[in-house]
Amino acid sequence: MKPTADTRSAYRHFQPITTRWMDNDVYGHVNNVIYYSYFDTVVNTYLIREGVLDIESGDTIGLVIETQCNYFAALSFPDTVVAGLRVARLGNSSVRYEVGLFRNDEDVAAAQGHFVHVYVDRATRRPVPLLPALRDALQALVCEPADANA
Repeated sequence: MKPTADTRSAYRHFQPITTRWMDNDVYGHVNNVIYYSYFDTVVNTYLIREGVLDIESGDTIGLVIETQCNYFAALSFPDTVVAGLRVARLGNSSVRYEVGLFRNDEDVAAAQGHFVHVYVDRATRRPVPLLPALRDALQALVCEPADANA
């Protein structure tokens, strides 16, 4: 089945991201690899601001093991991208983040996708249970996807 674009109401947290001139490719729109950068930006900014991710010296880090993006409409510089964030699955040591990217004030996603983090010990790279503070911060984002294709 072809995925359908979600609206802003399907997400729990929002963060504006300013596009840059260099985000555009020769076709005049944001290049597909940049969308994954936007995903990383909204997730990691949220975790850092919630005080549950120490990127320099934390004992636990999240490794991406799966990612996907569906594109519905073009984004291009100088658009402002508003990234919507939700958690669709919260496991013992993993989390599935879902992100909708909205162009300026538009209500329907221009793109949406997901990635899965497995949280591991920084030194051993072995999975570890989510710490309580991290689980609490993620629980605040949990919601059901708008449809089965999300």
